[in-house]
Amino acid sequence: MNHNQIDMVITDLDGTLFSDNQFTHEKDIQTLHKLKAYQIIRTIATGRNLFSAKKCLPNAFPIDYLIFSSGAGIYDWKNQKLIHSDYLPKNQVKHIASFLIQHQIDFMIHEMVPDNHKFVYYKSPKENPDFNRRYALYKEFAEPLDLKKEKFQHASQVLAIPIDKPDFHSFAKEKMEDVKIIRATSPIDGESLWVEIFPEGVSKGHATEWLCRYTKTDPAKTLGVGNDYNDLDLLDFTASSFIVDNAPQELKERYQSCKSNMQCGFSDAIKKAIPNFQ
Repeated sequence: MNHNQIDMVITDLDGTLFSDNQFTHEKDIQTLHKLKAYQIIRTIATGRNLFSAKKCLPNAFPIDYLIFSSGAGIYDWKNQKLIHSDYLPKNQVKHIASFLIQHQIDFMIHEMVPDNHKFVYYKSPKENPDFNRRYALYKEFAEPLDLKKEKFQHASQVLAIPIDKPDFHSFAKEKMEDVKIIRATSPIDGESLWVEIFPEGVSKGHATEWLCRYTKTDPAKTLGVGNDYNDLDLLDFTASSFIVDNAPQELKERYQSCKSNMQCGFSDAIKKAIPNFQ
C-alpha cells in the first residue's frame, strides 16, 4: 500500500499513540507532521471525553480531527469546533440506570457533549477501587444520584464499572436493546473492566465512517491503529488495521501487529502500511 492509497489515519490515544507515561514519542510527533505533508488526514479516536483529551493534548498538537468519548463526539481540532455529537434520550437513561441498580453495578451518567466530563453517579456498598479512582479524578464535576429526586435528562453515555463480574459486558448486551455496549479496559489501573453504554450508533468505527463522509474520504483508503477492545469497531472499519504489541493477545491474533506503544508502534504501523514513507 503506498501513500496514494491512504487518505486518512485514525489512531487510538492511551496505550497506542501515548506511551505508558502518557506522552507521545518525538518520532510519532514527526510522523504526524509528515502525514500532513502527504496530505493524509490525521485523526485520534479516544475513549477520553473532550475535557480530558484537551488537558493532555495542546491546541497545536498535529492532528486534524478528534473522535472522543468512543465516538459520542467529533471535534475539528484545527478550528477547535465541535462538528458532531450523539446522546441517549432521558427515558433510555432511566431504563439503563434502573437495570444497573437492580444488579448492584456502580455507574456514572455523563452529561451531553461537550460537557460530558460532568456526571451523576451511583455507588453500591461494595468496595470498588477503580470506580473510586475515577471518581477522585473528576470529583469536582460529580454529584451522587439521588433516586428520590432525580429527574433523568439526556446523556452522552453511561459508564458502568462492575466489580467481580467479568462477564457483565456479555450479560448487559443480552439484556439491553437499542444501545451500543462497548467493553473497555480501565485506562486508570489497566486491568478493571469498564462497560460503556452509548446510543446505538455510537462507536469509534461509526464515528470514523461519519468523518469519512464529512471529509469525502474513501473508507477503502483508511488506516487504523488501536490497542484495546473498544477499538474493535474502528479496526473492523478501517481498510488497513494494526494492533500494537502491548494489546491483549486475542486482539493481536485478529489484526496486523506493529511495535508497542513504548516503541513508537504508531510510526511502525505507518511505515508498514506505507513502505515508501520517509
